[in-house]
Amino acid sequence: MSRVKFGDVVKDCKEKIDRNNNSYEFYVAGDHMDTEDLVIRRKGRFATDDVGPAFIRLFRLGQVLYGSRRTYLKKVAVADFEGVTANTTFVFETKDESVLRQRLLPFIMLSDSFTEWSIKRSKGSTNPYVLFSDLADFEFELPDVKQQDKYVELLWSIWNVKEAYRKLLAATDELVKARFVEMFGDPIENPMNWETSQLENIAEIRIGPFGSLLHKDDYIQGGHPIVNPSHIIDGTIVIDPNLTLTDSKYEELSCYSLQVGDVVLGRRGEMGRCAVVPSGGYLCGTGSIIIRPKNGIKSCLLQRIISSSTFCKYIESMAVGVTMKNLNVSIVSSFQIPLLPMELQEQYIRFLEQIEQTKNKIRDSLTQAEILLNSLKHRYFD
Repeated sequence: MSRVKFGDVVKDCKEKIDRNNNSYEFYVAGDHMDTEDLVIRRKGRFATDDVGPAFIRLFRLGQVLYGSRRTYLKKVAVADFEGVTANTTFVFETKDESVLRQRLLPFIMLSDSFTEWSIKRSKGSTNPYVLFSDLADFEFELPDVKQQDKYVELLWSIWNVKEAYRKLLAATDELVKARFVEMFGDPIENPMNWETSQLENIAEIRIGPFGSLLHKDDYIQGGHPIVNPSHIIDGTIVIDPNLTLTDSKYEELSCYSLQVGDVVLGRRGEMGRCAVVPSGGYLCGTGSIIIRPKNGIKSCLLQRIISSSTFCKYIESMAVGVTMKNLNVSIVSSFQIPLLPMELQEQYIRFLEQIEQTKNKIRDSLTQAEILLNSLKHRYFD
């Protein structure tokens, strides 16, 4: 075991592409990388996207990408394809495999000690960033390569178990979508010829508060969560604990409070992004719309209709705006919603409840794998 500096064993790769003769198809931006997720699950295409001039840094298979801005987000990913990223994303590889194994590097970078170091040395307040020269001085204990190989095998084995549980969860979600289509058909094509109605006839619709009603000093930690479009992820609400409101502000804006069973819909950017509100105390954000179903449509069915792929395209065609697509109450009120038989709705909900029990067991197993992985990272690197 020897103590080394990060910069002595890791290389900051700065290989650049020729923007006028770029042969690479894919690029990776900061929002394509997720917190503490070593897999790049999304990517952009040069042929279809308007990519800024900062995307010039080449990365290769097996290299480690690291988001240099807001490093508390722990955006560390291992490239499983060749592509291009922005100059604000570091591309790392070990200088010598016989000193530091490449496949161990991402776990070192996910350690608490590495993250704490990068946060303390970050510059700027609004969008803090770190330089490689700051990371280079980070010191850590490096075991011999024989021990490193044992760490690599164990850590990646647990990571692969986590991935298996993730895929199982994804498979159950696909099963839920398939069951919906089997029972009700596509909501736009309507092959079963369900009667339809405008959404305003089966739900109350209200837009979120204007931005001028919310100020910086209204936000606290641990208060009432606010739901903006960015907080709606894969059909669920993922709150930001740093973006919550005081009790007094929540009461002041009580007309925008969300009730259990409301469907909250993002009205900007990605069309069709919506979720069912699971509990009380939430407030609709400025970029969202409240849809409160009446008798005749269950919240979970309405959410699945609106978020289906064909309905999203339908919404996209109705949205207004050039730079960023937007929805308003008038547009949302005019959505044509199939009126599904209540008996079938309840049957589908019973199916969802069974699936949710299975997913909870999978989530528990996934959590245990994450706990074990974090425990080993802490033992080896902190």
